[in-house]
Amino acid sequence: MTATLTERSIAQAESSLAASSPKFDNERLPEAKLYNPWIIALVVTLGTFMEVLDSSIANVALPHIAGSLSASLDEGAWVLTSYLVANAVVLPISAWISSVMGRKNFYLTSVFLFTVFSAACGLAPSLGILILFRVLQGVAGGGLQPSVQAILADSFNAQKRGMAMALYTVAILCAPVLGPTLGGWITDNYSWRWIFYINIPIGILCVFLTRIVLKDPDHMEQTKARARKLSVDWGGLGFISIGLATLEIVLDKGQELDWFGSPFIVFFAAVAALALTGAVIWELRRENPIVNLRLLKERNFLFCCIIVLGLYAVLYATTYLLPTYMQQMMGYDATTAGFAMSPAGLFTILEVPIVGYVLTKGFDPRKLIVAGMLVIAGGVFWMASLNLGVAERDLVLPRIVQVLGVGLVTVPLSTVVFRFLPKTESSQAAGLYALMRNEGGSLGIAFVSTMLQRKAQVHQQILGDHMVASNPLVQQYIGHMAARAGNLADGTYAAMAQLYGAMQQQANLLAYMDQFRVLTGIMLALVPLVLFLKRPPVQKKIELDAH
Repeated sequence: MTATLTERSIAQAESSLAASSPKFDNERLPEAKLYNPWIIALVVTLGTFMEVLDSSIANVALPHIAGSLSASLDEGAWVLTSYLVANAVVLPISAWISSVMGRKNFYLTSVFLFTVFSAACGLAPSLGILILFRVLQGVAGGGLQPSVQAILADSFNAQKRGMAMALYTVAILCAPVLGPTLGGWITDNYSWRWIFYINIPIGILCVFLTRIVLKDPDHMEQTKARARKLSVDWGGLGFISIGLATLEIVLDKGQELDWFGSPFIVFFAAVAALALTGAVIWELRRENPIVNLRLLKERNFLFCCIIVLGLYAVLYATTYLLPTYMQQMMGYDATTAGFAMSPAGLFTILEVPIVGYVLTKGFDPRKLIVAGMLVIAGGVFWMASLNLGVAERDLVLPRIVQVLGVGLVTVPLSTVVFRFLPKTESSQAAGLYALMRNEGGSLGIAFVSTMLQRKAQVHQQILGDHMVASNPLVQQYIGHMAARAGNLADGTYAAMAQLYGAMQQQANLLAYMDQFRVLTGIMLALVPLVLFLKRPPVQKKIELDAH
């Protein structure tokens, strides 16, 4: 989630390589591959799917995990928080580690350790041990997403990269959709420990296939040689690790602890602010920073990062709100709510390859991005019209519309974001981009969970002002209940209890609708940013093909 360590090492290696590269270096033509790049794409995307799935699959099993290990639900929440914190810390430094180890070795090591620590999580005898292994699992999984994006960027030429990114997008969109459903089903039918054991066969298969098909690009040897000669940016690593870890804790625990009303949150927020400010100052003054913030000078990369931050804030916020709405307001159980979210993922699998194909035909990706944003806004605004009497399909259809829009945005965005950066910067850029995506999700969930509760209190106060004895409708209802109860006292008590329950229900409903409207506004506010994106140059008719 963050971009740290020797991005300086990569910066030097990239600048020197750029000087010796052909003029059209940023087309990233495929280098020294022994296997069809589509086989490589399928293999490495499998590892990403496993990691993203694991970040959401434990959510519905949390009550079972806490109960099984004799812990409270609040204590059990650290099973989720610890993973996110560790994941956030590793994302920014993944580019440096990759430059030292080599991309293939780094990816293989990450998948292998992720699999090992998944097994360890399933075997954990206590909550403390489980949290420890979740931290290690998060560390191992943190580098997978940026590694895969960099591998795809180097494995495909610019003409075919849209289809490759489409495959990657299917993985990162479907995994969080399938996660709650699969987690609920496994927990209900087997044991929560199997939500971790399920990673073992996937991880073993991924390691086996990766060893066979993946090869580092030619420029990687020079990058490794230069990276190993440079000193580690320990200052940048420290600032970024502390800043991102404390920020993730603030976002995850803020609502639960009443935000700045809690000394715990105040302390960690202050540490996060100081550390991240120090990180920016430190990294910009370093010749070879661990996180190369100078990449943000490239206009497309900067605005793509802003767009993906807002996009995933909206996506994760609605992914949090809809299942909660189904369970809290509609009375669905966790498994049913998960199944109601699943059809959107199936439509994504069908849509994304089509979008990738359209991009290979030279269609302006900016037009697809704008169209996708408008579709997302329409789907989220549709959610704002939900009520307590809707059928299940009325909950499913808006989500399908929203996720179809997400596919229209993420695929072209993934092709545009790295288009004007030299290929030697791909690992650094992928780490920063993944950080923006993940932090957007954390911010979105933190925002709506806070505002949902506060808006419910506001609406309850407004509705309560009308629920007074002098209100003729209240008097009429009390009279009706008194007639049914046989006396005024019992009727009044029953009437007020029912009215209060209905008032709370309506206040919660209005709070949900408010959040969907706000998220619609955020999505529409992102549309003008697309105007700042440069259109990728039209591809030449004669171009090296990625097999």
